[in-house]
Amino acid sequence: MSEEFPGYRGNALKFLKNAGAEIGDVIRVTKDGENWEGILIPRSEIGDENHIILKLKSGYNVGVRIDSTAQVEKVGAGVKPTFTPPPLPKQKTSLPKVAIVSTGGTIASRVDYRTGGVRPALSASDLYSVVPELADIAVVDTEILFSVFSENITSKHWIETAKTVAKHIGNGVAGVVVAHGTDTLGYSAAALSFALQDLPVPVIMVASQRSADRPSSDAATNLVGAVKAAANAPFAEVVVAMHETTSDTSIVFHRGTKVRKCHTSRRDTFKSINSSPLARMEDDTISLLIKNYRKRDSARKLKLKPTFEKKVALVKFHPDLNPEIIDCYVEKGYRGIILEGTGLGHVGNYCLSAIQRAIEKDVIVGMTSQCIWGRLNMNVYDQGRDLLAVGVVSLDDMLPETAFVKLRWVLGQTTKTEEAKRLLTKNVANELSPRTLNE
Repeated sequence: MSEEFPGYRGNALKFLKNAGAEIGDVIRVTKDGENWEGILIPRSEIGDENHIILKLKSGYNVGVRIDSTAQVEKVGAGVKPTFTPPPLPKQKTSLPKVAIVSTGGTIASRVDYRTGGVRPALSASDLYSVVPELADIAVVDTEILFSVFSENITSKHWIETAKTVAKHIGNGVAGVVVAHGTDTLGYSAAALSFALQDLPVPVIMVASQRSADRPSSDAATNLVGAVKAAANAPFAEVVVAMHETTSDTSIVFHRGTKVRKCHTSRRDTFKSINSSPLARMEDDTISLLIKNYRKRDSARKLKLKPTFEKKVALVKFHPDLNPEIIDCYVEKGYRGIILEGTGLGHVGNYCLSAIQRAIEKDVIVGMTSQCIWGRLNMNVYDQGRDLLAVGVVSLDDMLPETAFVKLRWVLGQTTKTEEAKRLLTKNVANELSPRTLNE
């Protein structure tokens, strides 16, 4: 594969080199009495070695198969395709100050013609420059912290993100926006919800399902909503800002501990689980949907607690789950296990002995449900009561992902088992709902 000809190899690459053509040049391909003329563009590296891709004057791309009957000639020199963001718009110093911290993900990505996919490419400054509407909302300070897709985010990234958010809050911003990938956004949102205690201003996590250079991208709309909320929203909590529906009419703000990605590609993929979203932005107006919320107060002092225990496991129960998996975690020195049980909070009775052995070794075992809606009630059936009797902690309606992150955070705050159990069941960041909603 040639770096000068991304995606081209073999027969196609030989024809291009013989013609003296480069990416961005206008070339003509003649074959079987037909001519195709257009700009030579990069192609996916997973394609075969016999096609040349041209962008025609009509704007469409065409692939032409090259064989011994084909002729390739360079018609005119061109400019290699590059991404050049427009200049930063002039900032209005009278507006609130908002920090945008970029960690990567699709919202900070462009199409990569080398792979045919998307890659982290845009800096936080690029995000600002390609969405000039932000200049009328806030004075934006940008920082690129990481440039990774969210499946590569780990607890070390949570810690650095929390510290960076705290730094910007200490500098007096009206709010902080964190650009992040969608796939593990729920985990990171929960982590920041626990690590950033007593927030004085909003922390808005924002993502997109489609990269900024695609016509159907949700990146700009989501980013505008996030910055408006960071600058002006009356709440001071960690939330996720995303499309409410597949249209561009409204953005909703989900609490960081109650949100889950529910669809692989829809723009309204995120839903609040067992809770209403905290707020909605429609027609540039932010409306609160929950009465009890932490109010913005710039005089409040942020408490930064970004410590997470690594040795905590999330185990999804399924038929024939091997209980030795639980024993293995104990032998490896894990301090906590979150079980994602069935229904009201159950696992097979063949797992009970392994769970009991774990608890006897001072491992905290918490129970959540695989069901999306509802809450645990481990007193209904014998199976649940047996689990409670050996010391499993019922976590009510806490999401499994949130419970996993919270137990890691709790064990980062204390080494005492009973204190850790108390913190695990305490409602720290609205991760527990007082009652079940009638969905």
